[in-house]
Amino acid sequence: MRAKHVNQLISLAAVLLFSFSCFSISRMAQTSNQLTNCRNHILEFKKNILHLKNKTEQSRQELMGALNKIKDNIRQRENVSVNFVEREVDTFDENEAMPNTFEVLKSFLPHLRKVGRIYPDVIISKEKTGVSFALGVPTVQREDHGYLKQTLTSLVSRMTHEEAQDSVVIVSVADSNEDYLKSVVDMITKKFKKQLKSGSLEVISIPQFFYPDVLHAKHSPEDSQTFESWRIKQVLDFCFLMLYAQPKAMYYLQLEDDIIAKKMYFTKITDFVHSITSDNWFYIEFSVLGFIGKLFKSEDLNDFVRFFLMFYKDKPIDLLLGDIFQVKLCHPGETPEKCAERNKQIRIRYKPSLFQHVGIQSSFPGTEQYLKDIYY
Repeated sequence: MRAKHVNQLISLAAVLLFSFSCFSISRMAQTSNQLTNCRNHILEFKKNILHLKNKTEQSRQELMGALNKIKDNIRQRENVSVNFVEREVDTFDENEAMPNTFEVLKSFLPHLRKVGRIYPDVIISKEKTGVSFALGVPTVQREDHGYLKQTLTSLVSRMTHEEAQDSVVIVSVADSNEDYLKSVVDMITKKFKKQLKSGSLEVISIPQFFYPDVLHAKHSPEDSQTFESWRIKQVLDFCFLMLYAQPKAMYYLQLEDDIIAKKMYFTKITDFVHSITSDNWFYIEFSVLGFIGKLFKSEDLNDFVRFFLMFYKDKPIDLLLGDIFQVKLCHPGETPEKCAERNKQIRIRYKPSLFQHVGIQSSFPGTEQYLKDIYY
C-alpha cells in the first residue's frame, strides 16, 4: 500500500515535471519568436532610418543645388551683366545709322573716312540720357599706381540719391592694353554695382582705329616724339569722350582719373549753375588746374571739339581752351582790356575749387607731378 502511494506520487511528480517542461519550452519558443520579431523590427527601423537619411541627404543636395543656382544667377546679373548693354563696332546692323555726333571726326581725321562706323569698342551702360549732368573721366594705365577707384569713390559717394539719378559718370578707357581694360571693368563691376545697376555709371573704350598712324608708332621714352604723341593723344581722348557724352546731358563736366571731389561738390555745382542769371557764359571753372573741373553746356561741345581737332597737333588741350576764347570772342580791333573784361564775365571761376589733383604718377611714362590747386 505504501509502495502504491509512492508510485502515485512519483507519477504525479513526473506529470507535473512534464507539464512544466512543456510550459517552459512553450514560453521559450514564444520568447524566441518575440526576440526574432523584435530583431526584425529593429532591422526594419534601421532600414527606414537609412532610407530617411539618404532621402534627407538627397533633399539637402537638391536644396543646396537650387540655392547655388540662385546665387549664380544673382552673381551673373550683378557682376557680369547688371542688364548692361554691350556693344562693339562690328555689332551694328548694316542699315543702322552711325551716331551723328561722331561724324565731325571725319572732317579732321582723314583716316576715319574709310571707317563705316565710329563708336566705342565696349559700352557698359544703361544708355542713360536726358539728365542734367554728364561727368567725363578719361583713364589710361599708369606705371606704378592707379587712382581711378579713389576718384570714382569720391565722385559717387558725394552725390545724393537724387543727384545720382540726374547725372551719369562716364569712364572712358583710352588705353590699348586689354589687361588694363579688363582690370578697370572688373574693379567697377565689383565696387560700383549700385551705380552700374541704376545707370549712373558707364564704361566705354576708345577703339584703336580712332587714332592716327603716328600715334601707333613706337618711340623710346627719351624720344621727344614720345611726349608729342602722348600730348596729341590726350587731346583726341578728350574730344572722343566729349562727343560721346554730348547727347546725354544738358551740361558736361570734364574731370580726370586722379582727382578727388569736395563734400557736396555736386550740390554746389548745381546751385551755382542755377544761380547764374545770364545764359551767355562760355564755361565755368571748378578747378584752376589744367582741364580739370571745366563745365560746358552740352550744346556747345561740338564747337569746342571742332576747334580742338583743328589744332590738336599744336598745343595741349588746356591751352587750346584759352585760344578758342581769343578766336571766337575777342572782336577785331577790340582793346585787350575790353576782351579781358568780357573774359571775366563769360569764363566764370568758382571759388573755392571743388576738385583737387592727387595723382603723383603721371600718365606720361616715367614722370611724376605734384600739381595742387591752391584754391581747393
